[in-house]
Amino acid sequence: MASLVIDIGNTYTKTAIFEQDELIYTQHYKTLDTNILDNFLTTYPIDKAIISSVKKASEEWEAGLKEKTQLIYFNAGMTRGINNHYRTPQTLGLDRLAAVIGAHYLYPGKNNLVIDGGTCITYDWIDAGGNYFGGSISPGLKMRYNALNHYTSNLPMVNTDNVFENNSGDDTETAILSGVQNGVKFELNGFIESYSKNKNELNIILTGGDSIFFDTLLKNSIFAPCIKIEPHLVLKGLNAATQEHND
Repeated sequence: MASLVIDIGNTYTKTAIFEQDELIYTQHYKTLDTNILDNFLTTYPIDKAIISSVKKASEEWEAGLKEKTQLIYFNAGMTRGINNHYRTPQTLGLDRLAAVIGAHYLYPGKNNLVIDGGTCITYDWIDAGGNYFGGSISPGLKMRYNALNHYTSNLPMVNTDNVFENNSGDDTETAILSGVQNGVKFELNGFIESYSKNKNELNIILTGGDSIFFDTLLKNSIFAPCIKIEPHLVLKGLNAATQEHND
């Protein structure tokens, strides 16, 4: 049998089909509807589904999914074997929780630093014993470029440049590229160095839309051998949570 994982974000809804731990299909949608779900249910032998959502209101298609599967709503109490020491667990973003669950599930017995490059950049560390104490949130790449353009009168809008590697810029556009991209690189290295002190076998797990770009920023760092790219880490964490629900 298969599991359907649905992660409803502010912009996109990400979906995945798992057979046990194996990810066999994934897709994201601007809007999920009944027709898409019916196609999933007729194509795959889905018996259970899990929804993680940033929205408070239910979607119209949820009632139909509840009738046809064992539907689970991901919440702060579903920890899948980790010890959550976050002081306000109800305010912890479900995507961050799912990511650390996924990291500990995929790499048990290891110290894992999860770096999620999306709208924001989040840093979350879970130790080898499964203890999670929290992390850090900073502006993402696009947010930094947008802020420079929005909050000034003369700075232009600049987009990420995958081939820019200079230490400084020689005009306004390249100065912005240098400030943002080198700033993120220094931030990444700084956080990784801080978390790696006195910790053996630290995994650096990159996920999110900017994970590949972050990998290029870190390619020449001493931490490069420790890096693992898991673009579907949140979905894998949610799938692990469905297995906890049936344990």
